[in-house]
Amino acid sequence: MGKREAWNTILVFCILTFGFTAATIIKPSDDFSETENRSLAQMPKLTGKNILDGTFESDYESYLTDQFILRDAWIGLKTDVERLAMKKESKDIYFADDDYLIEKHTGSFTTTQAERNIQSLAQFFDMYQDTFPKGHRSVLLIPNAVDILRDKLPPFAAPYNEEDYLAKAKATLADDLWVDAGSVLRQHTDTQLYYRTDHHWTTEAAFYVYQNWAAAQKLPVRDADHYEIRTVTDAFEGTIQSKLGIHTVTDSIDLYLAEGDPFYTVQKNGSEEVDYSIYDYSALDTKDKYAVFFGGNQALVKISTRAKADRRFLVIQDSYAHCFLPFLFEDASEIDVVDLRYYNQKLSDLIAEGNYTDVLFLYNVAGFAEDTSLAKLLG
Repeated sequence: MGKREAWNTILVFCILTFGFTAATIIKPSDDFSETENRSLAQMPKLTGKNILDGTFESDYESYLTDQFILRDAWIGLKTDVERLAMKKESKDIYFADDDYLIEKHTGSFTTTQAERNIQSLAQFFDMYQDTFPKGHRSVLLIPNAVDILRDKLPPFAAPYNEEDYLAKAKATLADDLWVDAGSVLRQHTDTQLYYRTDHHWTTEAAFYVYQNWAAAQKLPVRDADHYEIRTVTDAFEGTIQSKLGIHTVTDSIDLYLAEGDPFYTVQKNGSEEVDYSIYDYSALDTKDKYAVFFGGNQALVKISTRAKADRRFLVIQDSYAHCFLPFLFEDASEIDVVDLRYYNQKLSDLIAEGNYTDVLFLYNVAGFAEDTSLAKLLG
């Protein structure tokens, strides 16, 4: 290549680079990514403090990454190129057998935060052992697809330590708390336990674990024929697929609707407005179809039923509980559902006022290990 051609190449590269950057800055910033179902970084304010401490540089880099013009198209193109090159993973996601996209969660279980969360959970149950005695308290930590569906992973898949982390959590907690979800799920790997495009488990998987949990809590155990299993969409494209910017397959979302359609009321986040279903069917017309459960993540949901039951549950949960909770509606008169990632009141005040008989803690394992809000358990 001659000197002139080299300079022309450099010039074209500079024009493209600065052109795309300028276009990114000029265009109005997007607040939210429907594709990734998350808020996007905004242009940081320039101050002397953030220049000196280096946060402006990192925040500006995040802004350019999130707001880069035609970002979704570039992400999808990168993923397509990697798949054509026969790569079996991208962005910490495995291209697994049977069209599954499975998150790795590498490193999630060996952090200080992961250890701290186990200790916070143990301390919580110690604090409230009189409020929630044995037989009225339980923990469900749901293994992720990377553990349960390991047979679908590529042969070179890196070792993961989810089972070791679960064993540590079980050993730290009081013996009566633990309900083993993993062993139940491993008995049903011939069914679809997780969505192929999303990080959540399916309602069918939640049903199997509910049966086991209900037996441990001395609640009625109902068979599948007690429910109408209604497929409300077959066009669900979940968060993992969105991270990759591609369209591979779609998933179906099923609801398990109990015989007789038990009556209940729902109030969210302290509002006086009353709903009569936890299902938000309008979400099925949006990108985030999983929000059909509860309308998405909520800080506090209060559910009142007409069940002839004297048990009143506090459920501390992440979104894995959303498809699990309806199975409980026939066996509890009151169910208060708290997501500590969004709940900013004192949990101790809620417990003091709630007159609860039972508490259930339900999280997916990776979400539990990574959650930075669980110190609120002790507040």
